[in-house]
Formats: sequence, structure tokens, C-alpha cells
Amino acid sequence: MSAKIKVERLNLWYGAFHALIDVGLSVREKAITSLIGPSGCGKSTLLRCLNRMNDLIDDVRIEGSVRIDGQDIYAGTSAPTALRKKVGMVFQRPNPFPLSVYENIAFGPKVHHLAKADEMDDIVEDSLKAVHLWDELKDRLDENALALSLEQKQRLCIARLAAVRSEVLLMDEPCSALDPLATLRIEELMRYLRSDYTILIVTHNMQQAARVSDDTGFMLLGELIEFGRTTDIFTRPQDKRTEDYITGRFG
Repeated sequence: MSAKIKVERLNLWYGAFHALIDVGLSVREKAITSLIGPSGCGKSTLLRCLNRMNDLIDDVRIEGSVRIDGQDIYAGTSAPTALRKKVGMVFQRPNPFPLSVYENIAFGPKVHHLAKADEMDDIVEDSLKAVHLWDELKDRLDENALALSLEQKQRLCIARLAAVRSEVLLMDEPCSALDPLATLRIEELMRYLRSDYTILIVTHNMQQAARVSDDTGFMLLGELIEFGRTTDIFTRPQDKRTEDYITGRFG
């Protein structure tokens, strides 16, 4: 598989705090990549760099290169709005809009002028089918999305990204608010979506990383300590710190 995302010597400071230190990695296209490591190690900060969400935080300074499909997203010609359409984010707690199920899906295509009015029904149906929600919600499209279950809300948020034709899905602890059964169903959905999307997931659940991801990166104190195929990271780690973390000696 070719590289969809290439990060080179990425550094980020929150004021005087050096949160990311010379991070470099290559994310394969249409694969699932997990970022693991203890709390505060920089996983979520790195994820937010990939669609420039850190731009919204005061006193942030970023150096280095992040290329998606060969384009440096921090170059002056890169538009954050277009980037965030291409690189969508799924948050720890689902955040549907306080609108109907239908309007949640239609919102993005309307804002980005991606479809005519007579095409919207098909976009809503296709997007809900992509996340296996159509059969559950086809008779509830006018219902407020806030009334859905947590798992349905998380699937709906992923469907919103499908509706605007995102290519990269960033998932920041997407299952942490879900029960074990709902977590397994979201993991199954990730594996299903892998054929169409490049997926990066931040998780504290190492078993989840081992189950769903093709590649895994271990982060510690702002550094990417080790990155490689998931099977290698979990069975043949090259760095003692990686081994200590995955065997539970710290973290």
C-alpha cells in the first residue's frame, strides 16, 4: 500500500511546553493505524495535527512537515476548511447536531455545496448504509439524533464524514464511552470501512489496537518511540520502552 500521510520532524509547542518532539511516520492508505501510549504522551495532539485542529488553540507553535497525498497541509496554500472535509474527526464522545437524523447527514453536503436538493435523499441513504444504520433508522429519519443510543450516535458521526466524502478518518478514543458489545460493533465497522478509508485511531485499549489495526505507533512523552506492523509491535518490539508498556510494566 502507498503512503497516504507522511509526517516528518513534526514538533509542536503549547506555549513553552514541547508536546511533540521530532515525530515522523508514514501512514499507509486504506489501512488502520493505531496510536498507543500512556495519558499525556501526545497521541491526541498528533491526531489533531493531521487536520489542523490545533490551529484553534491559542499559543500553539508547529514546525515540521505533514503531507497528505503529497501536499503539505501546513503550507500557505492549504485551506483548513477543505482539509477538514477530506480528513474528518470522530471524537471520544459522539457529537451529533441537535437536528434530525436526516439533517445531521445532509448538513455537510449542504454547507460544502456537494449535492443538489434532489440528490440528498440518496446521499443520506448511502451514508447510513455505509455505517450499517439504514435498516435501524430508515423509519426514524425525522427523529432528533440526540435520542439515539451512544453507539448509534457514534455511527451517525462517521456517516456524516461519509456524506462529505472524507478520505481519512481520525478517531480519538471512539469507543471509550461505549459498552463492550457496542465497542466490538464499532471495531467491526472500522474493519469494514478500511476498504474505502485511511483510518487512524487513538486508543488506550491495547487489545483494541491489536484487534483492529494494521500498523501501530507507541508514543511516550511526546516522542514516537516505535512504529511498525501491529503484529511486530506486540510480539517483537524493538525498543525496551515499548516492551515495558505493552507488558504492563508502566502506563
